[in-house]
Amino acid sequence: MGYSLGLYRFSDGELADFDMDLVRAVLSAVAAVPEGVIDSATEYWIRATDGSEAEVSVSGGLISVIRPEAGAVWKTVVELADRLRAAILLPDGRLLCRAEMRGQLPEGMEHDAVLVPETTLAAFERAAGPFRHPLT
Repeated sequence: MGYSLGLYRFSDGELADFDMDLVRAVLSAVAAVPEGVIDSATEYWIRATDGSEAEVSVSGGLISVIRPEAGAVWKTVVELADRLRAAILLPDGRLLCRAEMRGQLPEGMEHDAVLVPETTLAAFERAAGPFRHPLT
């Protein structure tokens, strides 16, 4: 699957840094180890138990997930977004995020955001789909 997406964290309408300890804690479940730092971004290669993989780049308030394969790696990506209280940029330009984040989004973005009680794989698939192949 040739799909990439971005996770963003906002505070008072501005990008805010992610808690790197929490990022490492979530990614450690998929044997992620930092591959290095490139242009101030920490790069990870993650592999889920079913063998599905993705490249993850963390820089400040942005996490780029590059070419996640269909499989359990999507559960990790969505768990990462949920636990970090991050917004996921959808292909149509809207953000998927927890309803509690409404007041933290940049001005005007809250009107187009898809607000959910918690960020789950099902919520992501409803907001971003349909996908030709199941994500997991």
